[in-house]
Amino acid sequence: MKYLFVSLDGLIADIAWSVVKEGHDVKFYIDDSHEKEIADGFVPKTNNWQADVDWADLVVFDDVLGQGTHAHRLRKTGKLVVGGTPYTDRLEDDRAFGQKELRNAGVSIIPQENFTSFDDAIKFVESNPGRYVIKPSGEAQNYKRLLFVGEEEDGHDVLQVLGDYKTAMASRIKEFQLQRRIMGVEVAAGAFFNGKDFIYPICVNFEHKKLFPGDIGPSTGEMGTSMFWSEPNKIFNATLRKMEPKLREEGYVGFIDVNCIVNNNGIYPLEFTARFGYPTISIQQEGLLTPISELLYKMAEGTLTRFKTRSGFQVGVRIVVPPFPFNDPETFESSSKDSVILFKTPAREGLHIEDVKNVNGEWVVTGTSGVVLIVCGLGSTMKQAQRQAYNRVRNVMIPNMYYREDIGDRWFEEDSDRLHSWGYLRE
Repeated sequence: MKYLFVSLDGLIADIAWSVVKEGHDVKFYIDDSHEKEIADGFVPKTNNWQADVDWADLVVFDDVLGQGTHAHRLRKTGKLVVGGTPYTDRLEDDRAFGQKELRNAGVSIIPQENFTSFDDAIKFVESNPGRYVIKPSGEAQNYKRLLFVGEEEDGHDVLQVLGDYKTAMASRIKEFQLQRRIMGVEVAAGAFFNGKDFIYPICVNFEHKKLFPGDIGPSTGEMGTSMFWSEPNKIFNATLRKMEPKLREEGYVGFIDVNCIVNNNGIYPLEFTARFGYPTISIQQEGLLTPISELLYKMAEGTLTRFKTRSGFQVGVRIVVPPFPFNDPETFESSSKDSVILFKTPAREGLHIEDVKNVNGEWVVTGTSGVVLIVCGLGSTMKQAQRQAYNRVRNVMIPNMYYREDIGDRWFEEDSDRLHSWGYLRE
């Protein structure tokens, strides 16, 4: 088969490489000129994806931010496409719209206010003191460090950050949301959708967004994720399943999940990911018994309703280098770019590439972000999956590399007991 992957900044490189390894013809397009070296030497490239549409048996789009418009247009011509629509892009890109659509589907949402003015937001918090989460919308939400989770009951810390953002970030953050902070377990439920129906099993996953162990430090796109495959449970049924009629109406094809806070009082959806998650899709692949190329093609074809997975748990750990999670080209150039990735043994099991290129057989850091590898482990228990992942991490040597050492800890420390006692992991 012929697969064409279309990416804004190279996110889906690892999956494109997997499809190459499964024996298919692949072309990979990256739009961002600073990221074009990603996956060089791993995946054949194209500089004009539109010219290759007729060549491809399947076209895969890897993001929102307008890619849903291209996917929807091609699907209307009869092309097999994995990707969203303008509507599903907006579910993620416009937080206020995503919450409104959840409410319209009969899902209870967290109290929130949406703003285009920092002055209005400051007045609101002064009049309604409390813990809030500041969530930028649109393109600004890609800068994960701009998300701020308030800790103080009177909202004083939120007021301070709003003032700082007004001074330094007003040109970047055009709109944002203040969401009342709910305490509980953060968990996401997601599933693949074949244009008509959800495909089972679903994926239950736990993101680890802060830079340092113990969930401290700046927010990042992601430092690691733990997960397992499951039949539909109460979290999925109370949130994402209620969106099925609308996704069917749109003809959505791809993965979609809803991140939630749950406690003994209820389930509170936070936000959509209306695309593959990164590094989620690479970690999911470790748990698949169905080849990823087959899953993508049959999902777009609309013939896949169920696939085979491994039992147990998967843990994925991101290995990063400076200046991640910050944008500092000078530091990246001097400390990280073109660093060679070394391995203590020849083993490569469980390793997935992100901003990496292959130069004469050597794996080399490229791109701009400092996100290098996802290292995965499997196990019948979370501890076993965690142990395998970190054993594999210790096989990797990159100058100045860092990673979190506690991916998966939350599950056996408290999340498992609480989710089971509240009954959310049952149907």
